[in-house]
Amino acid sequence: MKESKGNTVKFRLDGQLPAGMQPVKTDDRPIIDYSDAPELSDAWFEQASRGGQLHLKKQVSMRIDDDILDFFKSEGNRYQTRMHAVLRAYVDVHKGK
Repeated sequence: MKESKGNTVKFRLDGQLPAGMQPVKTDDRPIIDYSDAPELSDAWFEQASRGGQLHLKKQVSMRIDDDILDFFKSEGNRYQTRMHAVLRAYVDVHKGK
């Protein structure tokens, strides 16, 4: 067990709990029975593995005007994801030409 004093943490080997601490209760829920779940076939795993390979992404480095970068960053976190979405929309629209 561990005993804490300020920023120092001491571990006790005698199995005793430090003063004022309670033991953690264990989970009393029953074990889940999965016997009625169907087995997944090799075809299922093949289809599932292809689903993650729709668009392989590559890391690139490019120069962007300050005002464009500032705009996307001002919209919040994940600005690179939003920039990617704009590029994806442009490509999808222009592929049909």
